[in-house]
Amino acid sequence: MSFSRITGLAASTIHTDTSGLREGQVQMPTFDGTIPAYYAAPADVPAPPVVLVIQEIFGLHEHIRDVCRRYAQAGYLAVAVELYQRQGDAGQYTDTAALIRDIVAKVPDEQVLADLDASADWAATQGGDITRLGVTGFCWGGRLTWMYAAHSDRCKAGVAWYGKLATGHGPLQSRHPVDVAAQLRAPVLGLYGGKDSSIPLEDVRRMEAALAEGGPIAQQSRLVVYPKSGHAFYADYRPSYVAQDAQDAWAKCLAWFDQYLV
Repeated sequence: MSFSRITGLAASTIHTDTSGLREGQVQMPTFDGTIPAYYAAPADVPAPPVVLVIQEIFGLHEHIRDVCRRYAQAGYLAVAVELYQRQGDAGQYTDTAALIRDIVAKVPDEQVLADLDASADWAATQGGDITRLGVTGFCWGGRLTWMYAAHSDRCKAGVAWYGKLATGHGPLQSRHPVDVAAQLRAPVLGLYGGKDSSIPLEDVRRMEAALAEGGPIAQQSRLVVYPKSGHAFYADYRPSYVAQDAQDAWAKCLAWFDQYLV
């Protein structure tokens, strides 16, 4: 189901104030041209730390833009890129299986990682301090948060929200967080639902074991499981939203970034 079909139906949907922010849509340069992006930053904070926000499976929609504003209100320059731009428009789909088949499965990790690197470069041109660079993502983007933390030597911390750990969304994704746990270049906080049928607790335990067997950075990472929540418990525009766990996870997320980026 697309975001456009379900947004506005949930009374829990959060709308973050833009007062005190600079924000908007941009065409961001990347390795093969430009792609749409959204950013938000505090208007009066010089050289804020940067958080790259990776979309969930439905693309760069209003919930992800609002998350950027939440980070901006917390003192970060946040930027999110339309990472499906070359493959198609996720907003045109009402069937998740078709969306995965037609678009998501055709998005290679290498393309995403390059676009995220370009996002960091762009943030630096907007006054962001990329010596204090973090990454976060939800669902599809949660998996890529782990992958980016293993890829980038500039990333200082990550927060992965219910991202797959041992599988992906298509044949182009041949490696997964459990495969790169020992190669992390930045510590990652993983936030997971104990009732998430798409990410079994066995995968969480496998990831914990892989992190424990890694080096010092891997061992700084940790996973938090909310026993009563399922997948997408932070998505306030969806029926899956669990307010108490979402609020607790958000507080842990900000504390994690404050520890490593501020």
